[in-house]
Amino acid sequence: MRKTLIALMFAAALPTVAMAMPEGGGPMGGPEYGQHHGQGPFQKLDLTKEQRQQIRKLIGEQRHDRKEIVGKYLEKLAPADKTAFKGELDAARQKTQSQIRALLNPEQQKTFDEMQKKQAERRAEWTEFKAWKAQQAQKAQ
Repeated sequence: MRKTLIALMFAAALPTVAMAMPEGGGPMGGPEYGQHHGQGPFQKLDLTKEQRQQIRKLIGEQRHDRKEIVGKYLEKLAPADKTAFKGELDAARQKTQSQIRALLNPEQQKTFDEMQKKQAERRAEWTEFKAWKAQQAQKAQ
């Protein structure tokens, strides 16, 4: 039941995030995530820059709130269920990444691989930071 609830929360939230992406180029000059071929979900609304910024802020707040809610329910799961949940999410992410990579030409694949390597490094740094932060909290007690 808990796994189903968490999966439903993720499934319900993902389309909202994808629909709220602003128009225009992404940080590297390419399309924003979720904005392929100029067909963003809010493109038909002809939003002003301020509206796009406000929507981006609201989506960010929603993402933060959703993360807190998911964390609350994850804390209640047994360790085996947590491990299974995280493993399933990781497998789904890896599957999507391999499907995306298969669509790319060799030059794009090389760039994609570099991006994935940097993401993995950032995830490792974040994990290390969280461990350090937990250690600091234990020392403070």
